[in-house]
Amino acid sequence: MDEPPCSPSDTCSGEPRVGCNDSAPCLVDTKVEGKTGKNKKHKKRRSAARQTKTSGDCTQVAVEELSPPSQHPPERHEKRSAGSKQEKNTRKTRNPSISPETSPALSSHKQKAQSAQKTSARSTCDQSTQTESPQLQSVQTQSTQTPPTQGEHTPSTESKSTQTKHSSFPLKQAYWGNSFTDQSDDQQKHQFISKNSYLTVISWNIDGLDSDNVFDRSKGLLSVLGKYRADVVLLQELIPPSLKVLQNIMTDYQFLQASEEGYFTGILLRKERVQFLQSSIVKYPTTEMGRNLLVANVSFLGHPLCIMTSHLESCKTGSQERLNQLRRVWKWMKEAPEDHSVIFGGDTNLRDWEVKKLNGLPDSISDVWEMLGKPEESRYTWDTSINENNEIPNSIRLRFDRIFLRPAAEGAQLWPESMTLIGLEKLKCDYFISDHWGILCTFTFEASEE
Repeated sequence: MDEPPCSPSDTCSGEPRVGCNDSAPCLVDTKVEGKTGKNKKHKKRRSAARQTKTSGDCTQVAVEELSPPSQHPPERHEKRSAGSKQEKNTRKTRNPSISPETSPALSSHKQKAQSAQKTSARSTCDQSTQTESPQLQSVQTQSTQTPPTQGEHTPSTESKSTQTKHSSFPLKQAYWGNSFTDQSDDQQKHQFISKNSYLTVISWNIDGLDSDNVFDRSKGLLSVLGKYRADVVLLQELIPPSLKVLQNIMTDYQFLQASEEGYFTGILLRKERVQFLQSSIVKYPTTEMGRNLLVANVSFLGHPLCIMTSHLESCKTGSQERLNQLRRVWKWMKEAPEDHSVIFGGDTNLRDWEVKKLNGLPDSISDVWEMLGKPEESRYTWDTSINENNEIPNSIRLRFDRIFLRPAAEGAQLWPESMTLIGLEKLKCDYFISDHWGILCTFTFEASEE
């Protein structure tokens, strides 16, 4: 059964929720207009008073602060409406006049997203003196704290950096593991360096625009990424606040991103294993959703690689544009240097019949899932029969997320060894990390017969 079609009558509602200033990363119930629309349980959140106040050159918006589970236990407040994935994707197609020069957010909502990301999260704090930790809590510097009254205690000697490090500890611990407090940074990094020549790749649409249970889901994401320590991580549906949190904690990776605003893709390269050489962003000239192709040339243990990721056009109505983008992806894969092995991973939104419409994959390019014998347990990466994040009543199972491989024409040949789905465990908040499963693949280099 296929995904419900996008209804042209759907409209976007609500203003983006923000919680960041320019000086520090944070995550609150953040929405970037243009790809929202999940009709989820927001009544309780929206009941919090929303106030605006002008302070200096900055308009500050008071929003509810998302705290760790120990302070606000997660609840299933109300049933989300059916077809929320359908509504979410409809937001992507709202602006027909978007230019390929713009960011991956819909241009009809782009200005809202940009202005929202630049605002401060607290009406009581000046942006120049406030910082928010990755644990989603604001921390004031000592220069702005009100002197305590007699008999009242305040941590007046605690520096901003110390407070930030303390409050971000749960997220760091989720990534680095229980040994985080007992090891230096160098020890933490080297502990996870692989001792074999296997290349590990993760591709995952992390649904960064879903504001529900964002702290628990971010913590779950960091825990999974920390567990596998993949050499290459390909992420889709990143947004600036979540990217900053990942950068702040995953210090053993180099980050490449396809945009700085809206929602976009990213490539994460494990520093000890992968040497970055250069990157580029390929535009899709006719996209109506601001999509593009992010390309990175790297060296892995002396082997040249070309890594690519993209989030192809969404919805049934975007089928033709999606195929146009797929042709462009294949073109770039085929034209990569012959001594490079090429790996593409991303949320393709493809239906099997669409690939058949193009007469299948080009001769030099293979679908890794098919190369491994089409394992049934790794087939469906978007499965509403199990994943209830979108509260879609129909059971829809599709292989939206795919990995393509073009082996090098000379030198050692890259060959897939395994593929498994990750993120299948439901969190304590009764959500999954994303509405997509992630894909974890391992590859090995084999000497050419020549």
